[in-house]
Amino acid sequence: MLIVKILFIGESWTIHMIHTKGFDSFESTKYEEGATYLLNRLRDSGVDVDYMPAHEVQVHFPNSREELAKYDSIVISDVGSNTFLLQNSTFYEMQIVPNALSLIRDYVQNGGGLLMIGGYLSFMGIEGKANYKNTVLADVLPVEMREKDDRIEKPEGVHPITKDHQHTITKGLGEWPRFLGYNQFAAKSDADVLVEIESNPFLVVGTYQKGKTACFASDCAPHWGSKEFMDWNQYQTLWVNILEYLGN
Repeated sequence: MLIVKILFIGESWTIHMIHTKGFDSFESTKYEEGATYLLNRLRDSGVDVDYMPAHEVQVHFPNSREELAKYDSIVISDVGSNTFLLQNSTFYEMQIVPNALSLIRDYVQNGGGLLMIGGYLSFMGIEGKANYKNTVLADVLPVEMREKDDRIEKPEGVHPITKDHQHTITKGLGEWPRFLGYNQFAAKSDADVLVEIESNPFLVVGTYQKGKTACFASDCAPHWGSKEFMDWNQYQTLWVNILEYLGN
């Protein structure tokens, strides 16, 4: 395979809980990362992964195109646009800093790859809070996002259907497992829909000036990414194929 170096952003969260036991209660907090299984599979395949959890974006995201240029592709998964736009130095200290999403746009414009993976804080997301439609990435991604909440919940499970069996990403993948939900969007006129789900685009690829782009409508991990998907014998192959395509 090609040697691919990626920056994977997101798929982390903090849960704050209140435990009530009769008269008394106490609080606890835990931190979780959802992409561990995927990142391990990518690394096992030879992909060079730098992982940036969601909370680190506000303090550690690169502030120049030159820093991003060392990556073949950037992956954004389940982290909303506010996290990029409201970095600590601006939100708390009123500093003027580079727009992180504009840096990503310029990175793709100059030949980099960009993949957005679905989730509650991808595309428009729950209650529209991810809000990528109203950012510069709306021009970069190969899809047209909805105006508001774009989640389609499918607790009964739903199978994607491959439409292009000859593309380098989807060739030989076979039948897809079920998913428990996805983000609904439309493909742009110059994009290619490789996979559909309930007649909606599921896996879309496109270009933005010199760079390649892709959108995956569901999650790379639970909960939308079902156990069936995580155990799929083509799980690793799918993601490696996407990243090789974007980085080539």
